[in-house]
Amino acid sequence: MRTDTAAARGSAAVRRVLEAELARARARGVNEPHVVDVGGGSGGWAVPFASGGCRVTVVEPNPNALATLRRRADEVGVAERITVVADDTDALGRSVPAGSADVVLAHGLLEVVDDPAAVIGSLAAVVAPGGAVSVLVANRHAAVLHRALAGRLDEARRLLTGPDGVLDEDGDTLLRRFDADGLVALLAGAGLEMASLQGDGVVADAVSGDAWSAELTDFEAAAATASPLRDIAARLHAVAHRPG
Repeated sequence: MRTDTAAARGSAAVRRVLEAELARARARGVNEPHVVDVGGGSGGWAVPFASGGCRVTVVEPNPNALATLRRRADEVGVAERITVVADDTDALGRSVPAGSADVVLAHGLLEVVDDPAAVIGSLAAVVAPGGAVSVLVANRHAAVLHRALAGRLDEARRLLTGPDGVLDEDGDTLLRRFDADGLVALLAGAGLEMASLQGDGVVADAVSGDAWSAELTDFEAAAATASPLRDIAARLHAVAHRPG
């Protein structure tokens, strides 16, 4: 698993959607929603959610990331709310009871696992009826556009038409990138029902400067769900519900 990449962290737009899912869980009478973060890294999601009153299970094999997670949790006094499973994705079904999670995160994960469909099936199994699976993935079409704008048209064409949206010569750690249709089909194949699909990083990854960060945040929020801007964002964020 990768940890603490942009694809794992997400933006304010992603956070707003997840906060809405936690509010849904609380509206169902869940006082302390259970969040499972698969490939949760050093706690970029786990620590804030635990601070907000959630119980969090982090599945992560990287010992350095877990050491940082534990330090962060201790610093803010939420260590008792976070359970660590120091293992890979395959441990999910053994370590997390079926139907026990209100929200399951797989951010920056599906691009690097051997079998994305099997992973989505595992996520769907541990989420409770009515609960949410949140996935954040690298977007094939963003990579295509960036190569084309740089004048690297042959590479752009191969990213667009190749089966996985990656180039062997890049030496990339990614095994694949996704487009919106492929991501929706993957979630539907696990019996999940789409709730939302948005872009993450429409232009934010290409600009810099703190002076207009608030303006940039506002623009990203507006562009996240506006097609075609959504479809060329650096990442795609999908939330799907387990029928309840």
